[in-house]
Amino acid sequence: MTINPTYLAQRTRSSVNWTDAKRRVLHTYRHWLRASPEIQQMYSLNMPVSAIRTKVRQEFERHRYVNDISVVDVLIFKSHSEFQETLNYWKQLSHLLKYFRAEEDPTARLPQNFMSGFLEGRN
Repeated sequence: MTINPTYLAQRTRSSVNWTDAKRRVLHTYRHWLRASPEIQQMYSLNMPVSAIRTKVRQEFERHRYVNDISVVDVLIFKSHSEFQETLNYWKQLSHLLKYFRAEEDPTARLPQNFMSGFLEGRN
């Protein structure tokens, strides 16, 4: 596999108005959905493609009510950089599974405070 750092590279740009921002968000969202089968295959994930697509939707829905167009532009940029790193296989499996931690381990929880985490042996 040849490494091509410019594969999927885009120039950073700002949205002109809300219509442009919406178009760019939908474009990015569709890229993620179309790449889900490839991501599952590349990283040999033990979950169906539908679970990956559901997680992508949850991540986009989390930022649904952002009202500042410059924040939307930053989120689009971050999403695209994550997309590029994922499809270029610059991430390891653990980086990808951090999004699915709750689905993988339903008993996973953060400690209530530092001392209880320390006594449990968590870092």
